[in-house]
Amino acid sequence: MLNIVLYQPEIAMNTGNIGRTCSVTGSSLHLIHPLGFVVDDRKLARAGMDYWHSLNVSFYENFDDFVCKNNDPKIYMVETNAGRFYTETSFPRNAFIMLGSESGGIPGHILQDYADTAVRIPMLQGSRSLNLASCAAVVIFEALRQHGFANLS
Repeated sequence: MLNIVLYQPEIAMNTGNIGRTCSVTGSSLHLIHPLGFVVDDRKLARAGMDYWHSLNVSFYENFDDFVCKNNDPKIYMVETNAGRFYTETSFPRNAFIMLGSESGGIPGHILQDYADTAVRIPMLQGSRSLNLASCAAVVIFEALRQHGFANLS
């Protein structure tokens, strides 16, 4: 089972969409505070539709709390200026894949400790970034593809 980690997400609709993708793929969602919305936000519910209730979601006070409660996991950081493409990485079945906040990404002090597992999605030069939910979907389905879409029909 994949683990999708959102570091301080700011937009409820993005988190709802990512939650829906996690739900339909059997992935777990990990949310690191502070969040830019309340979990019962109407926009979150609308984006996640009726999938939110079946989602395996965990909440953490901060990044250190996340690392501690998950036994110092190997984390694949998705960041726009990482050195290699997400397709050049072999994701284990239970990978922890982390995406940063919509406005700030993953802070440098965290990213520096995971430089060897940081990946990026290719874009035209000069492009700032893709939508957070789009990034999550791209990487989730690549990781699932690498394992033959096990348990999915």
